[in-house]
Amino acid sequence: MTGVILDCILMLLLVAALGYGVRLERKLTALREGQVAFAGAVSELNTAAARAEAALGSLRASGQETDLLHDRIVKARAVKAELEALMHRAEHLPPPRGEGRSRSDPGGELLITPATHSALDALSSPTRAPAALAPSLPTRGRENGLLNAEQVERFTPVLQALAANQAAKESLNRARRSLDDDLFAA
Repeated sequence: MTGVILDCILMLLLVAALGYGVRLERKLTALREGQVAFAGAVSELNTAAARAEAALGSLRASGQETDLLHDRIVKARAVKAELEALMHRAEHLPPPRGEGRSRSDPGGELLITPATHSALDALSSPTRAPAALAPSLPTRGRENGLLNAEQVERFTPVLQALAANQAAKESLNRARRSLDDDLFAA
């Protein structure tokens, strides 16, 4: 009789263990499915992090280009202000002996002559010194066909300002085109 009671208790314990095993198996299956989903989420996170890193790199490059462009614009504005001051000061100076207002037209616009173009080319070339501008400048008012140092100094900032202004315009246009391309590409 004790053997039957012990067998019944053992059977009840085995049924309870079997139920617990089934429940444990269900939890393990859910855990495995969660692990697969977690691995997928981690791979998506890695992909998103790589895209974000690439976007940050392009943003840094754009920021550096913008800073460079800003610096150029600030320098160009300073040169423009200096050029305007020089032009304003030149308007109030008496004309040189025997000369009228031959340097500008009646509207106050600067005349660009072939000599001015060759002087601009000489300034844009880094291998030439400002003294190399002397042969390309107008000969009126020169003694013995040479410019004195003061005349070269007065003419050089104007040409440098014109060259810097043109370079800034080209750089700004390139940046605008690049920005437009980036916007339309997105």
